[in-house]
Amino acid sequence: MRKYLLLLVIAISFNRLAAQTITVLDQVNKSPIFQVTIQEKNSEYAAITNNLGQADLSNLTKSGLLIFRHPSYKPVQISYQKLLKQSLTLYMVEQVFEMEDVVIAASKWEQNKREIPQQIAEISEKDINRAQPPTTADLLASTGQVFVQKSQLGGGSPMIRGFAANSILLVIDGVRMNNAIYRSGNLQNVIVLDPNNLHEAEVVFGPGSVLYGSDALGGVIDFHTKKAQFSEEGLSFTGAGFTRYSSAAENLTGHLSFELAEEKFSSLTSLSYATFGDLRMGSRRTSKFPDDGKRFDYVQRINNEDIVIANENVNIQTPTAYDQLNLLQKFSWKMGVNSEFTYAFHYSESSNIPRYDRLIQKNDNGDFTYGEWFYGPQKWQMHSFQMAYNYPTKWFDQARVTTAFQRANESRNDRRYQSQLLRKREETVDMLSLNIDLERSLGLNNDLFYGLELLGNQVKSEAQSTNLANNQITKESTRYPDGGSSYNSVAAYINLKNELNQQFILTSGLRYSFVKVKSKFEDKTFYDFPYSTIDLQNGAINGSLGIVFLPSSQTKINALVSSGFRSPNVDDIGKVFDSEPGVVIVPNPNLRPEFSYNFEYGFSTTLNQSIQLSFVNYYSILDNALVRRPFTFDGQSQIMYDGVLSDVYAEVNVGKAFIWGLSAGIEWPFAERLLFNAHVTYTQGEDRTNKLPLRHVSPIFGESQIQYELNKFQSSFIVKFSGGIAFEDLAPSEQNKPHLYTSEGALSWYTLNLYNSYHLNDRLSIHLNLENLLDTHYRPYSSGISAPGFNASAAIRVKF
Repeated sequence: MRKYLLLLVIAISFNRLAAQTITVLDQVNKSPIFQVTIQEKNSEYAAITNNLGQADLSNLTKSGLLIFRHPSYKPVQISYQKLLKQSLTLYMVEQVFEMEDVVIAASKWEQNKREIPQQIAEISEKDINRAQPPTTADLLASTGQVFVQKSQLGGGSPMIRGFAANSILLVIDGVRMNNAIYRSGNLQNVIVLDPNNLHEAEVVFGPGSVLYGSDALGGVIDFHTKKAQFSEEGLSFTGAGFTRYSSAAENLTGHLSFELAEEKFSSLTSLSYATFGDLRMGSRRTSKFPDDGKRFDYVQRINNEDIVIANENVNIQTPTAYDQLNLLQKFSWKMGVNSEFTYAFHYSESSNIPRYDRLIQKNDNGDFTYGEWFYGPQKWQMHSFQMAYNYPTKWFDQARVTTAFQRANESRNDRRYQSQLLRKREETVDMLSLNIDLERSLGLNNDLFYGLELLGNQVKSEAQSTNLANNQITKESTRYPDGGSSYNSVAAYINLKNELNQQFILTSGLRYSFVKVKSKFEDKTFYDFPYSTIDLQNGAINGSLGIVFLPSSQTKINALVSSGFRSPNVDDIGKVFDSEPGVVIVPNPNLRPEFSYNFEYGFSTTLNQSIQLSFVNYYSILDNALVRRPFTFDGQSQIMYDGVLSDVYAEVNVGKAFIWGLSAGIEWPFAERLLFNAHVTYTQGEDRTNKLPLRHVSPIFGESQIQYELNKFQSSFIVKFSGGIAFEDLAPSEQNKPHLYTSEGALSWYTLNLYNSYHLNDRLSIHLNLENLLDTHYRPYSSGISAPGFNASAAIRVKF
């Protein structure tokens, strides 16, 4: 009798357990759906499906409504009782949108681009392979939507909507790269990232301070490196590599990557090395300025003496050559089905990089200003550790915790013409960061994103002079306070997406940031600073409110109101350096944060099921904007700096500045296998207090192209163009660099380019890009180096 009772209890328990196990399947192919989150409405109870699409509902009360969610499927809301009638089987319908329509930067989580109220440009791995960019700066320029300035060949400073340098935030795999000495002048640090390691990138236009905090005034450039993939079929080993040669700079690049993977562990190793020779500029110039940019002579040190050498080819920009090494190592492992951990190590190191815009300067007597000016090896490393957890709880459905350590080393080395003293100013910045990002679904139509960020920077600045005649070393004035500096920040944010109905989506966000900056001046031998410390602390609240209207599946109308801020960093408050001939920048301990208030609206639509049009109009008002203006140091408007009597300038808060602009795009498959697309951006800006132009407002620019694709062959004919800026309309700091401009200012230009690729098979492809076909000479606005002339770039890519 006991035996039968035991069997009855087991049978009842089994039936009870089976009755509480649900199976979630794809409606079309009936395959199980993994990691579907199941939440009981108005309850903290939840479950998640396994590899078989099954989940245990025993913890649910079974009296309410259940909400089923998955990133690739439409959400479903259903009662438990109805599920019982369906034999605890649920079919979900896949959402139909292209993968490139999914973006991460807008909320730090995957989100459909159609739901986002601000302008975003995506750069896919396919785009990267097509452009074959030598540096990440060149990759950004290849989009036709980001203007890039260069002071030397080893550089590239992106400009977005009238902002640049430390007013644009760079993010790599969820970690902010901007540090305490990112300057307001043109910033070349983006080249430490290897474009060959990137899986994709996203450019968020306009203030991104709600999610990303200080520095995101003009936008956010969010880079995503390649992931170490797992293998479901046991241990696997794969690899890839390519080699590229480009003629304009005699650039030779080699790249290798290896992946080792199993079910719960994977490793990705990547190595790139590139060499660049002296860059050849275009030879075809306008008749009005036949000598524009020509390098007639240069300085070479021979037998401890500066000798002026006649340049054999006036179109070769000597010296501009440098080398670059990049390394990436990633390890990923799974702890169960819901947790994933990733460790990543990034390393980048360059050779010395000649600063070309300084090396072409001459004084009123026609003599060169410098015998040498170069950046020392630019080194950057980052260790990051990230934990991703995907299981619905009371507080979140998904969680990501990222901690990182970065170290940046850079130096500036200069020697006046015919001088024996080589000055070296060197900086080391250590950066620690912690980011906690959480996502929580609130019912069927609401999503909550919130998180916390902690940042800490330590800056060490040193300087010395070496007498090249006898190798005697003496002290020199440091670029930043010699007693050390710190930059610390703590912030919290919250962002809400609310689908009001099938046509209207409302997004809103709020962030509070607190920043503390401190610098110490110890040695006053060179400058009698009227203070020993600078101590700033400030807080800021930023918000955003956006609306998306989807009148049809083909049309989107959006509007956004947002604010951004940037707290002064160590570079703003404590720097002493020469920014241009006869001008010295000095510390300003009274700086306050600058704020921007942005409004933009736009639309995108598809006509006749094929022609895609987009338009965005934006307005930004800057309050307490930080700009360089005449200043005094200890009551003096001029001081001696490196032996030169120089006008004193400083970063100051001006009352108001205003920026407005528009961008438009079109994509039109006008014939079989032929696709036309184009982008154009126009921006205007003014310091309203002093009625002066703003430095980082680029001229009108863009590109248009026709793409052709036939089986394994792809070809693109691209026209890139930029307008000019009259000399009298240049910002004051640009007018102080007449050697970079013609008498008419920055000239307009266009280039013709042809990109070709052929995929022999899934493992082997060849690429041939012909850039600047007409060998046009041009110098992009604000750049200190002319752009490449005709450039043939050939590459072979292989997978194994």
